[in-house]
Amino acid sequence: MLFSTNTYVERRAQLRKLVGDGIIVLMGNNECPYNYPANTYKYRQDSSFLYFTGQHRDGLALVIDCESGVETLIGNDIDIDDIIWTGPVPSMRDMADESGIAETGPMNELARLISLAKHTGRKVHFLPPYRHDIMIQLMDLTGIHPRDQRAAASLDLIHAVVKLRNVKTAEEVEELERAARIGYKMHTTAMRLAVQEGVTEAYIGGILDGIAASEGKHVSFPSIVSMHGEVLHGFPSPRPLEKGRLLLVDAGGETREGYCSDHTRTTPISGTYTQRQRDIYDIVVDCHDLALTEARPGVRYMDVHLAVCRLMTERLKALGLMKGDVDAAVAAGAHALFLPHGLGHSMGMDVHDLEGLGQINVGYDEETRPSDQFGLASLRFGRRLEVGNVVTDEPGIYFIPDLIDLWRSEGTNRDFLNFDEIEKFKDFGGIRIEDDLLITPDGCRFLGEERIPYHAKDVEAFVTQ
Repeated sequence: MLFSTNTYVERRAQLRKLVGDGIIVLMGNNECPYNYPANTYKYRQDSSFLYFTGQHRDGLALVIDCESGVETLIGNDIDIDDIIWTGPVPSMRDMADESGIAETGPMNELARLISLAKHTGRKVHFLPPYRHDIMIQLMDLTGIHPRDQRAAASLDLIHAVVKLRNVKTAEEVEELERAARIGYKMHTTAMRLAVQEGVTEAYIGGILDGIAASEGKHVSFPSIVSMHGEVLHGFPSPRPLEKGRLLLVDAGGETREGYCSDHTRTTPISGTYTQRQRDIYDIVVDCHDLALTEARPGVRYMDVHLAVCRLMTERLKALGLMKGDVDAAVAAGAHALFLPHGLGHSMGMDVHDLEGLGQINVGYDEETRPSDQFGLASLRFGRRLEVGNVVTDEPGIYFIPDLIDLWRSEGTNRDFLNFDEIEKFKDFGGIRIEDDLLITPDGCRFLGEERIPYHAKDVEAFVTQ
């Protein structure tokens, strides 16, 4: 457990108050086989279960009775057959005491508690499952088929969990800073490797995995390492790096308690940016830095996103790649040819924090609704910012040949796009710069005590020193 027992007791008390009635069932994760039953993937506890209990062991569940306040940690004690392979582990009673939970019960007690609640007409609140073994377990417990479980999940519980987890406490921020330190080591290592002769994307990806595992738990998501920065999720290939090109690395580390970092840097493999690369790179830098002045409590992150889009459009217009009225171009979504994703997403115990509960519940609310416009539709967090929110700031400019060809053939936004000039950039790739932004009482700041270099002169100096 990372935090004090009282932290978890207080979190569950707030959850119970927000949900109000019925029973809350939080499912922990099970071991997941990799290629045969005894060979499993590296274990990761469900984030919400971890948030409310602090317990990492597999095969657990938590039941909270909202009216009586009785809390029961469900799971089976391991026996000697397990102990000889794993060594001794805490008993159910020891884990419950550590988490401040009064009652324990074996796994078959979960079916009894749910059956009793259903029999007496009480609500059974559960979160939408994302693992198939949990879906099957929930079907056995509730009778709800896996295809219907997301729709049947409790909105009251979803909204309560989002309300609590979306706002990070001071002790959570400290853990996110630890994740940022892992990210710093990952990215500075990748930047220096990017300018070394004979290095491959796959080699850098493997080094990043190793740093994350040695410094924390593992990577917070599969590392994106690619000379094809225009491919938003370009995973490492065995190709050697090529002088003159850019290497985009989007990666983060996760602490042992599940808190994540998420950064992106785009490094010149030759050690210096060409003038054409620098022209585009500096636009992305300025868009990235604009969020520092725009993001603050009470401001919608959608409006920060749109401010970035206007700046990007102005600068691309100055380069001759766009034309026409800037506001009209942004309203039409013309800039999305270059920025087909949103400015950011929530960050925390999941790298896309809480999105398993539904993006519309996490990043939006009754005031701010998601858009269906290309590009803006991919903004994962648009609602008003609160103190303690952590969101990513990740503008990018990408030249995606297939998308350019499609829009040109269809005449999409032709009043705002100079396709003849854009055509000259189809071999360019893409640039993204990303950091994690904490909303503070008087504005915002980037997480990370040490800044990963990102201004062009700083990057060039760093990789060539």
